[in-house]
Amino acid sequence: MLKYALLVFFVGALGGLFMATFVLRGKLAPWVVSLLHALLGASGLILLFLAVLNAEGGMLAMVALGVLVVTALFGFYLATMHLHQRVALKKVVLTHAGFAVTGVTTLIIAILMS
Repeated sequence: MLKYALLVFFVGALGGLFMATFVLRGKLAPWVVSLLHALLGASGLILLFLAVLNAEGGMLAMVALGVLVVTALFGFYLATMHLHQRVALKKVVLTHAGFAVTGVTTLIIAILMS
């Protein structure tokens, strides 16, 4: 299940990169992409949570889950900014992306070590 979670996160990351190009230019991203990105992120978190519950991936999978939950919290904040028709701060978008890359990298290492 870890590999499925990773795949979902990778697909979601494509939407995140697309949206970041808008925000970095000071524009709002398309809503449909934002919603798909959120849906994929939530789906990946659920898959990862279920894998951790089934004791897949060991401690690194748990760390990845924790980091990706923090990523989701930043994502919720960004979504509220979008909901209020405000372009998010670039530093918040980059922080969200940094946590996402860290979490997914940790997940990759967990998969490789299991």
